[in-house]
Amino acid sequence: MPAPESLAAALARQPDPVLVELLALRPDLAVPPPADSGVLATRAGLRASVSRAADELDAFVLTVLEALVLAGADAEAVDPADVAELLGHDVGPARTEQGLDALRRRALLWGPDEHVAGVRVVPAAREVLPRTLGRVGRPSPQLLGADVEALVAGLDETRTGLLATLAQGSPLGRTRDAAPGTPADRPVQQLLAAGLLLPVDHQTVELPSQVSAVIRGRNPLGSVDTAEPAPAVQPRQQDEVDSAAAGEALELLRHAVDLLTALGEHPAPVLKSGGIGVREVRRLAKAAQLDEARTSLVLELLVGAGLVTSDEAVDPSWTPTTAVDAWLPGEPALRWFELARAWLELPRLPGLVGRRDERDKPLAALSDELRRPSAPRDRRRVLMVLGDRPLRGGRAAALEPADVEAVLAWRVPRWGGRGRADLVGWMLAEATALGILGRGALSRPGRALLEAPATATGAMAAALPEPVDHVLVQADLTVVAPGPLQPELEREIALVADVESAGAATVYRVSPGSVRRALDAGRSAAELHALFAGRSRTPVPQSLTYLLDDVARRHGRLRAGTAAAFLRCDDEALLTEVLSSPVAAELGLRRLAPTVAVSPAPLAELLVALRGAGFSPAGEDSAGDVVDLRPGGARVALRRARRTPAGPSAASAEQREAVVRGLRAGDRAASTTTAARLVSDGTRASGVATMGVLQQAARARRSVWIGYVDAQGVASQRVVDPVSVGGGVLEAFDSAAGEMRRFALHRITSVALTED
Repeated sequence: MPAPESLAAALARQPDPVLVELLALRPDLAVPPPADSGVLATRAGLRASVSRAADELDAFVLTVLEALVLAGADAEAVDPADVAELLGHDVGPARTEQGLDALRRRALLWGPDEHVAGVRVVPAAREVLPRTLGRVGRPSPQLLGADVEALVAGLDETRTGLLATLAQGSPLGRTRDAAPGTPADRPVQQLLAAGLLLPVDHQTVELPSQVSAVIRGRNPLGSVDTAEPAPAVQPRQQDEVDSAAAGEALELLRHAVDLLTALGEHPAPVLKSGGIGVREVRRLAKAAQLDEARTSLVLELLVGAGLVTSDEAVDPSWTPTTAVDAWLPGEPALRWFELARAWLELPRLPGLVGRRDERDKPLAALSDELRRPSAPRDRRRVLMVLGDRPLRGGRAAALEPADVEAVLAWRVPRWGGRGRADLVGWMLAEATALGILGRGALSRPGRALLEAPATATGAMAAALPEPVDHVLVQADLTVVAPGPLQPELEREIALVADVESAGAATVYRVSPGSVRRALDAGRSAAELHALFAGRSRTPVPQSLTYLLDDVARRHGRLRAGTAAAFLRCDDEALLTEVLSSPVAAELGLRRLAPTVAVSPAPLAELLVALRGAGFSPAGEDSAGDVVDLRPGGARVALRRARRTPAGPSAASAEQREAVVRGLRAGDRAASTTTAARLVSDGTRASGVATMGVLQQAARARRSVWIGYVDAQGVASQRVVDPVSVGGGVLEAFDSAAGEMRRFALHRITSVALTED
């Protein structure tokens, strides 16, 4: 039988493409670049790295790994036929080999070949797998040498059913009948007494391996899921999916604008522990007419997109950034893309808001407790369950959350744990709210966001309904927009009316306050009449005409300017009324002429105080035209936060190939016989000696072995052919990399001539 081979030797024999694929499957092995195959093998066997690799295994491959460890492959080479026998006759040798190959490509297993008679797995595999490997419990000492098959056959249906239930899944089961003092005639107590069950604690029992082997028969590990479950797909018309997604996207944009406006008027204080308080969330929810969960989600998106941030004040607050002014005028599809991309890359879980922490305190929106670096990877994992089901005949595949969870339970059984259902539910609900999903299926914009982000904006633009250029004015002072309005028309209607309900058709309501808002912004009564007359497909009702004229008649009769501010009015009696009111003393108003008064208060303060006293002044500029003095909302400069990746980022193919070339150079250096090695101690003498050896090798055209520490502090060893030495640099040909390279002389730690 061939002598056992180490994982390092097995990796050293692999062709370069195999190692490049290994670094793609396990990116943590390439950080920092391993010096040689020995270092690569050591990393591949570390418990943390093996656990991370096991997290990506599907249920079948994970079961194969459990069978290998159960067979003892972590200690010695085992025959693959023994592994196939453990997996059961229903699996078959071909499917078993596929599982072994998946482990082999991840360097969790090596062999068999001419160097190893059987297969071996890294010893750390036993540490990262559950105690009950392959759902097989401990052997029962009481059953050693007993005819277990006859004992099981002699049981009644109730007791056989208990054992069969445990044999179908985990060998551990919870029952109150396991407690001491339970009547001896209970089935569980009788099975414990016969050794057919083993006690674990007062509420837990374990199925012995001898019993599970009898019940499972030809499948020692029980039923093995060799294929991903195929849940019932609900077909949806793709156009209907896209339409529903576009509606959600428009609703999201409206809510985002409402929250930005509310935060611009009154920024929300940052809690001392971070995040935003419950009271502030409620205030914002009321201002935007949203529920608190929706408000928290949109706040997380706005912060993730850089539209809201915490300022640097002594008492910091959540405030819109200057990026808002560029985002607001953008096309709806572009604004959606910014929010959708922010969600997809958000290293946080908004669904945790309101949950209790270990101190039984609710988790606040925007707080650090919501941070989960793996969230972006997990979102893609959930969405790709739907994305893997291609479009057929103009139909998209919709799945229930429970079906998505079932697929993920097979694809990545170690992911999520008991919280898997919550994670799947949150992410699907959030994706629906963003228009990535529609009617339970992946929309075209959502698929583009996952597969080709550069095309996502165009996909959403195609899904959104065409903007309309008209409204329908009703006699009850409501204005119906039968679809998304053109941006300019939407701004004008939003200025003169308030949103009453939104959906496929948005309903606005005109009120005295909304008309006054438009007049304050500089619109005249004639302009408002022209707006409704020119853009309404229905006749303008008299009630709206009267309302506009009535508010306009009373609006602006008082004219304010700067003196610091002045107040003028053609109606002397009205000005006298103002000067006689208590607010005049507060503002320091004094009459300069029968129709003019001045105040030391700023113009904005003068207007607010007069309006609070029941008057309706209008601001004007130096030409006498009405000006819009409404505050534009607070803004702060955006400070981009540095994101912490969930793990080592996947290197590109070129980077992985470069790592493999460096690894090959290290292997060559380690296997090369050298003469006496000169170690540099940093002194001038050792530096001169190092240069002497290198110059000698260049003249004699001999290869040298060098130890080198690069700028990142990564040590390596390699064999190179010196070409020139000077100016503090060694220029040499690195045959492993196939190129000329430059090495700083002060970073060469040791050098030796290779022996021919």
